[in-house]
Amino acid sequence: MNVQIQTVHFDADNKLIEHVNAKVEKMKTFHDRIIGVEVYLKLENLSQQIKDKVAEIKVYVPKHSYFVKHSSKTFEESFDRAFDSMVNQLKRQKEKMLA
Repeated sequence: MNVQIQTVHFDADNKLIEHVNAKVEKMKTFHDRIIGVEVYLKLENLSQQIKDKVAEIKVYVPKHSYFVKHSSKTFEESFDRAFDSMVNQLKRQKEKMLA
């Protein structure tokens, strides 16, 4: 599984990167054919004022890809919400495949 983490308009500290990596590793338990994961952490600017912290996750599996996006006041909260949404999508898709 190929994992890419990109930060836009800021430099992430090691604690945030480790948090993201730990969660991404857990994704393997929800879908066993994940090819790649892209995580984008962005500062959303509104006329030079920093508004929200945005987390986007793209997950690639054979013949399909999934995308979620969440924003909140902290990167950890944004990423955790996006991660939970992604897990729900992966679980639903796996249930459809098994049905």
